[in-house]
Amino acid sequence: MVLIERIQANFHDSIKLKDEVAKTLSPTINDAGQVMVKCLNSGGKILSCGNGGSASDACHFTAEIVNRFQMERDGLHAVSLTSDMATLTAIANDYDYQSIFSRQIKALGRKGDILLAISTSGNSQNVVHAIHKAHECGIQVIALTGKGGGLMAGVLEATDIEIRVPSEVTPRIQEVHILIIHCLCELIDLSLFKKNEEMV
Repeated sequence: MVLIERIQANFHDSIKLKDEVAKTLSPTINDAGQVMVKCLNSGGKILSCGNGGSASDACHFTAEIVNRFQMERDGLHAVSLTSDMATLTAIANDYDYQSIFSRQIKALGRKGDILLAISTSGNSQNVVHAIHKAHECGIQVIALTGKGGGLMAGVLEATDIEIRVPSEVTPRIQEVHILIIHCLCELIDLSLFKKNEEMV
């Protein structure tokens, strides 16, 4: 019975946090979505990065953009910096782990692109390095964070957008991050393609 109560508490806490984010961060999520739309409309691409579960979220976002989300449409330009094992291990081996995203941004990024930087703590050093490199390349940053924003919040520029989940609990932050990612994907679809297209 204790385990069942724990399961129920997890659901309750997740729902409560999502409700709070819906009430407080919806305008910020919309702003981030419109920045992504402008980037894609202008021929730019969205790069994404993170570690662990956030790496999976970066891949998830990229899959929804490159393939499709719910609407039947052509693929859009996005690249996950977390998915190429050979590149990641080559950079980590030849340089250091902190450079695994920043070196890819230098090679692949162009002015006008967007970096979606994901970290539940905001303290991932390789993501912080990625943000610095993005700024050097003229790339705007959209940061998904939690727990006060961490180091990432301190290096963002005025033109960047931080979507900070107000929680100290990593699993709850991750659950909201994936919902935010789905919201961004839907905003992109609805803004770039006909609103009367069938959503499946």
